[in-house]
Amino acid sequence: MLRMSVEQFEEVVAEALGEIPADLAERIENVTVMVEDEPQRELFVDLGMDPDEDQLFGLYEGVALPERGTNYAGTLPDRILIYRLPLLEACETRRELRHEIRLTVIHELGHYFGLQEEELP
Repeated sequence: MLRMSVEQFEEVVAEALGEIPADLAERIENVTVMVEDEPQRELFVDLGMDPDEDQLFGLYEGVALPERGTNYAGTLPDRILIYRLPLLEACETRRELRHEIRLTVIHELGHYFGLQEEELP
C-alpha cells in the first residue's frame, strides 16, 4: 500500500480542486470537500455495492444543481467525500495517486452538476 500522511493527501485533494477550470469553479456553491479514511460498510449496501468486491474512492452527498427548485434553501453544504485508504491501496505510485484523486474529485463534482454515473469518467 502506498503511504502518504493525511496532510499530504489533503494537499493533493486541494491541488485537484485548484485545477478545476475557472468557469466551472465559479458555479460551485455551498459544497465542502472532506477527506475520510474509508467508507462505512453500510454505505456499500445502501449504494447496492459489495464492500468486499467493489471500490469506492469518493461520494457526493447533496442535491445536484439541476434538481434544485426555486424553494431550495441549501442551508447545509453539499459534501464531497474523498476516501483516502481505498485510493492509497489502489495506487502504486504517487503520480498514479495524484491522477486518481483528480479523477475522483472531477467525478464527484460531476454529480454535483447533475451528471449520472454512466456519463462520468
